[in-house]
Amino acid sequence: MSDYIQSNGISIDSALHGFITDSVLAPLALDADRFWADFAALLERFAPVNRELLEKREELQAKIDDWHRARKGQPMNAMEYRTFLYDIGYLVTEPQPFAIGTTNVDPEIATMAGPQLVVPSLNDRFVLNAANSRWGSLYDAYYGTDALDAAPAQPGGYDAVRGAAVVKAAKAFLDQSVPLADGSWADFAGGTPALADPEQLVGTNGANLLLRHNGLHIEIVIDPASPIGKDDKAGIADVLLEAALTTIVDMEDSVAAVDAEDKILAYTNWLGLMRGDLEASFPKGGKTLTRALEPDRDYTAPDGTAFTLPGRSVLFVRNVGHLMTNPAVLLADGSEAPEGILDAVFTSAIGCHDIKQLGRYRNSRAGSIYIVKPKMHGPEECGFTNDLFDAVEDMLGLARHTIKVGVMDEERRTSANLAACIHAVRDRIVFINTGFLDRTGDEIHTSMQAGPMVRKGDMKTSDWIKSYEARNVGIGLKCGLDGKAQIGKGMWAAPDMMADMMEQKIGHPLTGANTAWVPSPTAATLHAMHYHKVDVFARRAEIAAQTVPNLDPLLSIPLAAGQNWSPDDIRAELDNNAQGILGYVVRWVDQGIGCSKVPDIHDVGLMEDRATLRISSQALANWLLHGVCTADEVDAALLRMAAKVDAQNAGDPLYHPMASDPEGSIAFQAARDLVFKGVEQPSGYTEPLLHAYRQKVKAG
Repeated sequence: MSDYIQSNGISIDSALHGFITDSVLAPLALDADRFWADFAALLERFAPVNRELLEKREELQAKIDDWHRARKGQPMNAMEYRTFLYDIGYLVTEPQPFAIGTTNVDPEIATMAGPQLVVPSLNDRFVLNAANSRWGSLYDAYYGTDALDAAPAQPGGYDAVRGAAVVKAAKAFLDQSVPLADGSWADFAGGTPALADPEQLVGTNGANLLLRHNGLHIEIVIDPASPIGKDDKAGIADVLLEAALTTIVDMEDSVAAVDAEDKILAYTNWLGLMRGDLEASFPKGGKTLTRALEPDRDYTAPDGTAFTLPGRSVLFVRNVGHLMTNPAVLLADGSEAPEGILDAVFTSAIGCHDIKQLGRYRNSRAGSIYIVKPKMHGPEECGFTNDLFDAVEDMLGLARHTIKVGVMDEERRTSANLAACIHAVRDRIVFINTGFLDRTGDEIHTSMQAGPMVRKGDMKTSDWIKSYEARNVGIGLKCGLDGKAQIGKGMWAAPDMMADMMEQKIGHPLTGANTAWVPSPTAATLHAMHYHKVDVFARRAEIAAQTVPNLDPLLSIPLAAGQNWSPDDIRAELDNNAQGILGYVVRWVDQGIGCSKVPDIHDVGLMEDRATLRISSQALANWLLHGVCTADEVDAALLRMAAKVDAQNAGDPLYHPMASDPEGSIAFQAARDLVFKGVEQPSGYTEPLLHAYRQKVKAG
């Protein structure tokens, strides 16, 4: 049980209170008594509004459920459906044309295009790797992945044949992005290169050459004495790409943070990043290595002037949404405080260390704190976040709109009212981003009573998803985000399948999005090549001239009308979803791992977080509700897949098997509840059940 400190009518976990007071407030010279009094007043003001917004979600969902039940078996009438959604307030009238007024935004977000990493805040080593992924070795990325179309490296040390293929591919990339005036980089013999566009050579660092294309930098490392450079006629030892321009330090879907202990760890890592002193030590090769943040990079321009480039990604922090509460702080009535309010106050206070330049490095040179806000339903909830951030700024003595917001467009009511959502935060918005998996989970839950949905794999070809992705960019451009904010796209989930990523993920910059999520620093380096192939801002000019797709396709429900699945089809879908649920939940509940590479049913490692869990559990709950499958069939699939997941994790000494004792396995029971209680979960979210079961494990 936590020890609590009573303060102005609220109860604060004593360890959290001490951490914030001593480590966050004291260096900022903020009066602690005043801070905690203001915090209590802020909770008193905003917690009831937070609760009312959640109640409105449930009221709207109940009306939608009733509407579908009353029309069961009838063909869908799109006009009638849209009118109904307006009548109940689910849809709102779009605002008059406007342009966002956001100012003081770093160029990595507003005027540059490149990859974005999302990293769980609880893992200090991963957080540092992500922050340092601003620059990546193209040689290493090619050598160690299947992105290189060449024979795999032979065991026993460096494979010179593969190395030669790496060098050839990297120089072909240089030929495409920063071509020489005559000939190929393969024939370059050293010295100052004669470029087709001489302005692309922007600096040097010793013998190294710094070039720029499409706003991104390329550093050619010249080291004739190195093992690689000694065999190169120009002494080229590596090609470094400016890669992950931005990183999201995540306190939401990719972490298992259920109490004050977990939250303190997340806040500690965020503070270490803002102060610039975060370090992580770990064993490797019989030694202990220590990782820290990379410094900025020094160069000399062609005219002899010195300049620096950032050595690290610009960091966002993703707070939790409006739904969850946390026992780290208790309200006057003894109930848990909304976790999103805690995050807004504490992550912003930590961000003040950067604003006041107390750290070793600058995160935002523009003087902003960047917070991603997920899972907001519609413009009213976006307006609540805007008001909350206003209050936090006042509490911390920050200028208005210092705290910027990224709006995750991952809930149906938000994507259907996206312009109004942007308008609600129009002077602080720096980011909109599609999230296919969460958006699909909400698609299923919102229309749960309409009928059985298509199979999970068929969702990607549904009419609504095409409209969703296109409208996100089109509306963002119409609202003036170009040059002021990011428009982003979702994750490539298979970190070992880089060849496929290189073939498919170029589609994201082609949509006009100036960032897209990648699962690793290596993937960031490879995905950066797409932003050299596609001039995103030129592409946007073409898209901005097009008409934004209308609302009707977005509101089309992906029902499995006329489908006649065989028993084998049904069993395969049940197994696929059950395996995904169990593989993720067992690590979340038993070990507190919120994001990891989880083997799928075909033993392919996929990056999983709560978004993937939401869609799988809602898909099974939907089929169960409409009689596509029976409860016994779902239970049988869960038992079959528990055995498979046990086998996939047999080498993990911390793993607790499920199949031998499903009733005794807390993780198995959590997974089962996610399906059998899926219909009643708020918006189909997995957090309430996961948190409850994880707390059982921690207490036991």
